[in-house]
Amino acid sequence: MKKRVAFFTLGCKVNQYETQAMEAQFMQSGYETVPFEDYADVYVVNTCTVTSVGDKKSRQMLRRAKAKNPDAVIIAVGCLAQTNPEMLKSLGCVDIIIGTNQKREIINLIKEYEINRSPVQKIENMMQKCDFEDTPIENFEGRQRAFIKVQEGCNQFCSYCIIPYARGRSRSRKEESIIAEAEALGKNGFCEIVLTGIHVSSYGKDTNTSLTSLLRKISDLPQIKRIRLSSIDPNAFTSDFIAAVSCLPKVCPHFHISLQSGSDIVLKKMNRHYTAADYLAVLDKLRTAIPDIAVTTDIITGFPFEGEAEFYNTLEFVKKAKFSGVHVFPYSERSGTPAVNLAESVPKNERARRAHILAEIAEEYKSKFAAGFIGRTLDVLFEQKNKAGFYEGFTSNYLKVMAKSQTDVSGQILPVLLEAEENGTLFGKITK
Repeated sequence: MKKRVAFFTLGCKVNQYETQAMEAQFMQSGYETVPFEDYADVYVVNTCTVTSVGDKKSRQMLRRAKAKNPDAVIIAVGCLAQTNPEMLKSLGCVDIIIGTNQKREIINLIKEYEINRSPVQKIENMMQKCDFEDTPIENFEGRQRAFIKVQEGCNQFCSYCIIPYARGRSRSRKEESIIAEAEALGKNGFCEIVLTGIHVSSYGKDTNTSLTSLLRKISDLPQIKRIRLSSIDPNAFTSDFIAAVSCLPKVCPHFHISLQSGSDIVLKKMNRHYTAADYLAVLDKLRTAIPDIAVTTDIITGFPFEGEAEFYNTLEFVKKAKFSGVHVFPYSERSGTPAVNLAESVPKNERARRAHILAEIAEEYKSKFAAGFIGRTLDVLFEQKNKAGFYEGFTSNYLKVMAKSQTDVSGQILPVLLEAEENGTLFGKITK
């Protein structure tokens, strides 16, 4: 009888990719993957520590796994495991702790634990130079879009962010490895891929290539119909980069460009390397060059030195920018980051209040953006059928669309006449 393994993934697309890579290792070793709620012999929690919510959820899932099967091997991997292994040890339910750069050793570490029956820890010093950990995959279970990790680490050191300390300095994956993975995924039926990393804008700076070169080469693969980028820095959008992506039809006209604040005072305290005016200039250039482009973003509310005036500036910025989606986060202190030592802190209840106000405004603009496409026919990559009987999918500019079909259209790109909008989701009729 096969041993069973279950995964729970918190956080970003990089974590989702790395979970898929670990799952492939387990399958190659003869394991069967089961849902996290099921009884398993091994539970793997891919942790997140971007916010205190990520920390809390990581702890909860580790305890839940132990309660499900007290005899199972419980493994914590990822960013929280890297930055706070002592806290995870203190939970008393974690058998193996793996940081952010040794996931390819996970099977061997389980064998080591089963022999000695004593806790195992594999943590590298990520602030020292290390290589990109290449763990290629050929499938992405349960999805119609596949992620490809192209870059690791970050050199930006935003004052609020723990990730550079968890992931280390920026380093790029070899271009030929990425192309080979994209080709394999295309042959396995994935027509859309998402290039992801901790700071995708840095791709190629350490390997004598560039993100533009990579996009061109993936565009040449016939099986790949869409290429999407995960979160990208506004400074990446030079005139040359905008000109290049506007001429590559497979590159989706949707960019998630992190803002964090519309106040220059707050941006400077965050150690972000642009101003609000710089960001707006990027939006203007993109919207001139690429028709129907969608821009989504992240914003933190209640960062130190964000007074009422600074928050007002952010609200006004969101109205000017007309984002098609905004992820809003109340500021969360991370031990070990420079922002922890900043004065002029904002009370937590006020951070939450501002987040609520901003989220409501963002939802209005999300709906307005989506409604602007009613009456048009756009291609939709359908992903799954929901409980209401609609097939759900996304346009190339990341509009969520629902449509009915008598046949299974999952994994297909089909034209849809968009007829109605509700809370930012479009409803339409498949026309082919």
